[in-house]
Amino acid sequence: MQAVFGAFMSFDSFGLSAELLLAVSKQGYKEPTPIQLQAIPVILKKHDIMGCAQTGTGKTAGFTLPLLHLLSEQAENKGRRFVRALILTPTRELAAQVGESVRTYGKNLPLKSLIIHGGVNINPQIEKLRHGVDILVATPGRLLDHVNQKTVDLSHVDILVLDEADRMLDMGFIHDVKKIISLLPKKRQNLLFSATFSNDIKKLADGLLNSPILIEIAQKNVAAELVNQQIHPVDRERKSKLLSHLINSQNWKQVLVFMRTKHGANRLMQHLEKDGISAAAIHGNKSQSARTSALARFKDGSIRVLVATDIAARGLDIDQLPQVVNFELPNVPEDYVHRIGRTGRAGREGNATSLVCVDEHELLRDIERLIKRELPKTVVPGYEPNPSIKPEPIQKARHGGKRPHFGNAKNGRPENNKRPHSSMPYNNSFNKSRGR
Repeated sequence: MQAVFGAFMSFDSFGLSAELLLAVSKQGYKEPTPIQLQAIPVILKKHDIMGCAQTGTGKTAGFTLPLLHLLSEQAENKGRRFVRALILTPTRELAAQVGESVRTYGKNLPLKSLIIHGGVNINPQIEKLRHGVDILVATPGRLLDHVNQKTVDLSHVDILVLDEADRMLDMGFIHDVKKIISLLPKKRQNLLFSATFSNDIKKLADGLLNSPILIEIAQKNVAAELVNQQIHPVDRERKSKLLSHLINSQNWKQVLVFMRTKHGANRLMQHLEKDGISAAAIHGNKSQSARTSALARFKDGSIRVLVATDIAARGLDIDQLPQVVNFELPNVPEDYVHRIGRTGRAGREGNATSLVCVDEHELLRDIERLIKRELPKTVVPGYEPNPSIKPEPIQKARHGGKRPHFGNAKNGRPENNKRPHSSMPYNNSFNKSRGR
């Protein structure tokens, strides 16, 4: 695997079609981002790539533009259209975001695209597939539904994109992904993108990619440099009141709040509403229409707070988001980096505030160890932690095959335990020994 460094300074330099350059210009983009500088020329040369880039780096356009160019260069099929490019994403929201990018940049090209994911009626998707599409953006589960119903033909795929492959593995989709890959032609171009290069990702890449070019933009697991990170120690029972206090006293207008569980997200939303703060929750139990509606209201300012679980928030693209709050620290330290990466994007500063109770001290140490820095801690007057309160174990989900964690069962069922994929049993003595 070899690294590559871009030398182009404008979109014109890539040799993209006039139709694509016009679409880019209409979006107001003049200079490619670092990931685009490196990825676009390599993809145009039909190399496999292994790309490491955080969200907010322009990664989606980095593979969408060259993909559209390569497909449009091929002779137009006068008969039935076949799926020639397959883009797999871990979540519905990310599928919608990528699909919108394909439509935006490809609107001047004679190509048809389709987004398929769960949470919506499958029949309209079947009808559109019957008429033929060139580019398919899909989540693994719904794509396999179509495969099982024989409503999709993957035997003509020239380009496969695995977007946010690390999250795909974390969510337990590895077997689905492997099954889908087995249905594709052996000869094809493969583009894998991940926020981190874990051993599991490298193992997946070894079996998927053919002499890939390595493109690494952000150092592995480094927290966003433009994000001001702050810790507020507080008792577990006073977190909700402290959050309401911070939102009102600091006049936060748009806040993305992260929770570990679905039920916790619902309870926090209800608390905020009682305090007169407009809020909505998105998680795996919400229908796709409800999640889309909540996100739209959050973006247009109709609500001030969006409470989300990690899985539901993955792939959310919110321009100029000023404030992220970790109401609960994540079970896995890498997820902290993903969370705060929702703010401080596109060269703008952002703020990430974490409310940390005594139960989460070891989680915080894990995060600080990962990002190689100690985070500043400020006690908010009137919300000083009670030193007599003892830590309670936190019921945590088995996550991505990593070692088991434990957490507060009162917070509800962890969202990602639908697909447990670690054979390691829960062990209550683990919290005491912290064995590794």
